[in-house]
Amino acid sequence: MLTRARLLTFAIAALGVALFDFLGLPLPFLFGPMFACLAAALAGVKMQGAGQISVAARTVLGVAVGASITPAILGQVPLMAITLAMMPVYIALIGMIGVPFFQRICGFDRVTSYYAAMPGGFQDMVLFGQEAGGNPRALSLIHATRVLVIVTLVPILLTGPFGLSLDQPIGAPARALPLHEMAIMIVIALIGWKGGERVGLFGAAILGPMILAAALSLGDILHNRPPAEAIMAAQFFIGMGIGMQFRGVTFGELRHDVAAGAAFALILSILAGGFTLLAYKIGDVPMLEAFLSFAPGGQAEMTVLAIVAGADLGFIVVHHLMRLIVVIIGAPIMARLIWRKVDRS
Repeated sequence: MLTRARLLTFAIAALGVALFDFLGLPLPFLFGPMFACLAAALAGVKMQGAGQISVAARTVLGVAVGASITPAILGQVPLMAITLAMMPVYIALIGMIGVPFFQRICGFDRVTSYYAAMPGGFQDMVLFGQEAGGNPRALSLIHATRVLVIVTLVPILLTGPFGLSLDQPIGAPARALPLHEMAIMIVIALIGWKGGERVGLFGAAILGPMILAAALSLGDILHNRPPAEAIMAAQFFIGMGIGMQFRGVTFGELRHDVAAGAAFALILSILAGGFTLLAYKIGDVPMLEAFLSFAPGGQAEMTVLAIVAGADLGFIVVHHLMRLIVVIIGAPIMARLIWRKVDRS
């Protein structure tokens, strides 16, 4: 339903796109809505998200990733063994640094500290933390800040040290794609999304369509990514969603929760840089792919950045899937083990 608040939000996001495009800034469809909605949220403007439309936009990225998984990519998986094995070590080190940081320095309780430190899916970590007795509002702001900072830093580094222009083609225009393939994409996006939700698949809006698209890509049925217009729309809703996470934030939350999230995001960036160098030196991985594989941003956001950077999307997504699997499956288990030992001591 198009309420007044929702229409206002769309208008603010569209204004952000127009401003970034006019100024010639990178990724106007992602950064324009993100910073425009962030500014409006901090100014106290009453906004409303796009609801299921925003979730549906993520299915576009799931199909894009799945369509990029080819037999050649699967053939590279054994070559990724070293860097994939580094991911659990990376997550463990993040936890060893992050939990004491949030608990002892920032003063959060141990449950909130634990789930704030875990670089998993935004919604999953808030849900797990809330179920375990943590502070959902603080977790939401910390993870939203992590994603905001990482998504802002990564393009700066890509256009700086890496010397990229971030203007790689994101896909062919809709008019250039076969109609039957676009129809297939729509069907697998809907089936993958809703089917994934029904079976309890985490990140169903992305992973469900990705699995189906990958199967059709490997079966030589799907040969293209979604059209450029669809990927730009996905960027629009993702950017708008990030900015809107800061609705209703108070000065106290800015000073404490958001500041803690920003500081931890910088710590994560340093850790990610170290593992990028390790992957480059030990795993013999190209620097760009290594960097984007260990960047601890959201899966959807990292997918967009990999596309616009012209990186090996399949390689990067396999590593982010490993990160999410390790965190989402391992985080609740490790939390119980750690707290059981603490309670017995």
